[in-house]
Amino acid sequence: MQKEFKRTLITTALPYANGPVHIGHLAGVYVPADIYARYLRLRGQDVVMVGGSDEHGVPITIKARREGVTPQDIVDRYHKIIKDSFEELGISFDVYSRTTSETHSATASEFFRRLYDNGQFVEQTSRQLYDPEAKQFLADRYVTGKCPHCGNERAYGDQCEACGTSLSPDELIDPKSAITGAVPELRDTHHWYLPLDRWEERLREWILDGHKEWKTNVYGQCKSWLDLGLKPRAVSRDLDWGIPVPVEGAEGKVLYVWFDAPIGYISNTKEILPDTWETYWKDPETRIINFIGKDNIVFHCIVFPAMLMAYGDGFQLPDNVPANEFLNLEGDKISTSRNWAVWLHEYLRDFPGKQDVLRYVLTANAPETKDNDFTWRDFQARNNSELVAILGNFVNRAMVLTHKYFDGVVPPVPADVDAGRAALAPELEKAAADLTAALDTFHFRDALKAMMEIARIGNRYLQDMEPWKLAKTDLSLTGAILNTALQLCGNIAVAAEPFMPFMSKRLRDMLGLGDISWDMLGSLDIVAAGSRLATPELLFEKIEDSVIEGQMKRLEDIKEQNKINSWEPAPQAADVDFDTFMKADLRVGTVLECIKVPKADKLLQFLIDDGRKKRTIVSGIAHYYKPEELVGKQVCFIANLPPRKLRGIVSEDMILSAEQPDGSLVVISPSAPTAPGAKIG
Repeated sequence: MQKEFKRTLITTALPYANGPVHIGHLAGVYVPADIYARYLRLRGQDVVMVGGSDEHGVPITIKARREGVTPQDIVDRYHKIIKDSFEELGISFDVYSRTTSETHSATASEFFRRLYDNGQFVEQTSRQLYDPEAKQFLADRYVTGKCPHCGNERAYGDQCEACGTSLSPDELIDPKSAITGAVPELRDTHHWYLPLDRWEERLREWILDGHKEWKTNVYGQCKSWLDLGLKPRAVSRDLDWGIPVPVEGAEGKVLYVWFDAPIGYISNTKEILPDTWETYWKDPETRIINFIGKDNIVFHCIVFPAMLMAYGDGFQLPDNVPANEFLNLEGDKISTSRNWAVWLHEYLRDFPGKQDVLRYVLTANAPETKDNDFTWRDFQARNNSELVAILGNFVNRAMVLTHKYFDGVVPPVPADVDAGRAALAPELEKAAADLTAALDTFHFRDALKAMMEIARIGNRYLQDMEPWKLAKTDLSLTGAILNTALQLCGNIAVAAEPFMPFMSKRLRDMLGLGDISWDMLGSLDIVAAGSRLATPELLFEKIEDSVIEGQMKRLEDIKEQNKINSWEPAPQAADVDFDTFMKADLRVGTVLECIKVPKADKLLQFLIDDGRKKRTIVSGIAHYYKPEELVGKQVCFIANLPPRKLRGIVSEDMILSAEQPDGSLVVISPSAPTAPGAKIG
């Protein structure tokens, strides 16, 4: 039986402030966390939800180096973008802070110092990669190379973004410094390590015996790590950006970001509740829930709990860590480095007033048990066929009909009129019970289906009762039917608040509802008879094909740019001796005529002045040039190839062209006017 708690502390993974947040972050962490927080608040529970920007670590320093600015410039810029976009999406943090705050610096320093003073660290000298050109040790993200698992040539020293595998720098094939491109050397460096093995048995008992109810992906990953045996993990790094290690002899070393960042949950709570924060961290009557993505499971279920165990002083461990899998985009992994993402701040700009649509789609397609895929066509379909055609349609019909037949005043339900309520009530009660049960167990996709079922019940009810026909003969029954429909609208306003808070507020305003609570759900007495409805408004609007095509075109442009960015020259051909090379007669010619070869999409037919005669050459560059663009142009060609037939045309030689990063071909021309027939050599 689930223990009852007095209060709940919800934490959300801290996004790196080296870029904006995207739909993968939202689907994995922030939308489900907000749904749960809003649900608990509706139930009248004491809830605090904390979040903040992770502003230390190598990704920030890499970004700053590339842009030629300071790390502080980077985090200031992106912290504001992230915080503002979360607020606009309705993510209802009680506090959204940052790890560069004075409160956090003091908290993290004190945390390290306590563990240090209590002998909870071991000190080790290890061999670490060092950039001899930059004259600095390389943290994991400063090392790139080939992934040993999937062959990705641009894997980082901590993770391969292509296959998602966690790595260490010494596993990379052909490692290079991300700073200078130099081949790194191994050198000795001294660091502090948290001996996770010291807490292995306690972690095993806490997780494997005490939390079998956790999601399969979370429990399974923890069991795998524990079964392999835990090892000491470094909690310091050789960097110049971060919180300095607060002990003597630690010059040039900072706290490792994965030691520093989760302490942000504590410092953020301190920031909003300076006098009572310990109640939310140390009281056994507080339930702590960590919302994270699957790439953070180990840190939140093993490393951070081990830190809290080592600190002692009554710190409570999380009761649940409902981690989601990854969300892909149009069949490809979301990647910040490749700009393959739907960025929240750009979505809010491109789809003003449609925050709830994104929240709905990301929840309906949430990667709760496996990786899922976001597509713009699915986004459009869910908006048009579900939010517009089902939910919006039902609410609009109920509101418009009430205005039409009762001047916008909620009609009563006479005592002797059933109006189908007896049959309707069990359906509504089941939907409400299913919704509550799904939310209690972090099954947000199922919860959303149960919420939408209330709208489906409403549509079926109106279709079966046909009040627009009854109005001609029985206005009393018509009023009872519309009252029932409006009660269903009230249920939707309550049920939808965790998922679509903006729509819920608009609907409550139209119904004349004030404060709502979860206890109202399932009732057919939410909207008071005799109250006046506001003017009906459409809750959702169709999204046209042209809007979606614009988004897909943007992704196509990004894909093409990524091809260009990742382009590398083809490997060099085998060596040839000088005499063999000299057998090729390379010359300059002038294009006299150029036409497309009939029934051949790729081919152009040239008539070339080679200085002595005219010769015909057929070349496969029709996709990249119009014939008239090439007339009068000088080109380079091989003059002594044997003739060959192409589409019935004898091509005497070959025009030289170069393949560009985007796959296009560019004709090679002399840089200055040259006499036709001039030899190249």
